[in-house]
Amino acid sequence: MRAHGDGSVTLDRRSKVWNFYWWESGKRRSKKVGTLAQYPTKTAAWQGAKALRDAVETKTSNTSSKPTAPTVSTLVEQYRAEKMPTRDSTRRSYEAWFKNHIVPKWGACVVTDLQARPVELWLKSLDLSPKSRAHVRGLLSTLWDFGMWSGGVPVQRNPMELVTIKGATKRTQQPRSLSVEEFQRFIPHLEEPFNLIALLCVSLGLRISECLALRWADVDWLGARLRIERGIVCQKVNTTKTAESRKQMAVDAGLLELLKTWKQATQFSAPEDWIFASPVQLGRLPWSYPWVWQVFQNAAAASGIGKLGTHTMRHTFRSWLDSLGTPVGIQQRLMRHADIRTTMNVYGDAGSEEMSQAHRKIAGLALNGR
Repeated sequence: MRAHGDGSVTLDRRSKVWNFYWWESGKRRSKKVGTLAQYPTKTAAWQGAKALRDAVETKTSNTSSKPTAPTVSTLVEQYRAEKMPTRDSTRRSYEAWFKNHIVPKWGACVVTDLQARPVELWLKSLDLSPKSRAHVRGLLSTLWDFGMWSGGVPVQRNPMELVTIKGATKRTQQPRSLSVEEFQRFIPHLEEPFNLIALLCVSLGLRISECLALRWADVDWLGARLRIERGIVCQKVNTTKTAESRKQMAVDAGLLELLKTWKQATQFSAPEDWIFASPVQLGRLPWSYPWVWQVFQNAAAASGIGKLGTHTMRHTFRSWLDSLGTPVGIQQRLMRHADIRTTMNVYGDAGSEEMSQAHRKIAGLALNGR
């Protein structure tokens, strides 16, 4: 036998045939080279096996050069198990991007196939808004970071940083806010407790998830304060959207009186009961967002002000703050935004009395149009 790193030649003495042997995927393979008459010596047989040796060397080289990075589907499963956000609304949006776009397109590819040019061309082909494309790109970037963090991909520059999406920071539709006159036409078409939901959202700038998650224990009746402690999305209780959103807020006396009236009217008035508990759910859960949204749509149609969303109340709160000349620093605190760093650097910490005055003005507009 003549041995070599890429195989060996052996003479079968019974059949007088030279065979070439090599290892492939842990198994020994063989192929006929020629007869002893064709190759009288081992050296000649070795030379005669050159084509076979070259083929084995090429195959071995190709095999060793195959990427060892995980596939995108594998990385998605690992990410779900180890790094998926715990907030329910965030998880649902991530799962939607995974299921509808990322895995169908890239699932069978190794993560290193996610390079800037093919990803950018693919994102351009999607029938999505620029902002949605930016969300998909962000999730692909997160997968790349997770691959490097978990050791499946060598640490390097994330190629998704090179992907550009035009118009990602621009709104395709401008958010709607109501004038005082429009709100005053809208509110009479809402029955209890939906009129109170609208009043709280427009007077305090609450997100609908925060408003529906209020409990009676969150109301400080003597101090005229309301604690924003949690949110509820798809009837699942979560923390607030940001840490800054979790706050105590001053409540106007008129709003506080409306809350007292509703507490006396509702059958669910214990401290741990939901303020807007649903009778359909026997008080175990508050009214659902889809139901509140539909009630708002019906009232908007009846009042002739056109379509609106529940978040319109929060946009209205901000526009009314602007119209009253409220300083930007106060607006930032009242809106409970976490990332308006420029505002905070310029104006510092807004005083609680100034915040209360601004809230009282907004509540006056909401309650009586003055």
